[in-house]
Amino acid sequence: MSAKERIKRYRETGGASDLVRVEVLVPKAHRDEILNVAAELRSAHRAEKSRLVEFIRIATERYGLRIFDNIDIEKLNDLPQKARVVANALMERGDARAYAMGRKMLSQLGNGH
Repeated sequence: MSAKERIKRYRETGGASDLVRVEVLVPKAHRDEILNVAAELRSAHRAEKSRLVEFIRIATERYGLRIFDNIDIEKLNDLPQKARVVANALMERGDARAYAMGRKMLSQLGNGH
């Protein structure tokens, strides 16, 4: 696989699949500020993704077949879409703790998406 193909694959399905390249013109004196803001945005985005992945992992461990009996989240490409499906399944099919976890997931999705 060539470097160009690897980069293309990374941008389409890898760690950068939900990021976009932005080019802006700013005064030279404020360049570092813009870079810092961009780094903070990326960090917050990664933390949000990590929380959603952790919610899905916990839901799978605790409730497994009870909520996933006819759901295949692996067919969904988008992490927020997977989290929304899992949250709805938790709220519909789980106990009170599952319902609370589903509400947390949905509120997390509401803030970021």
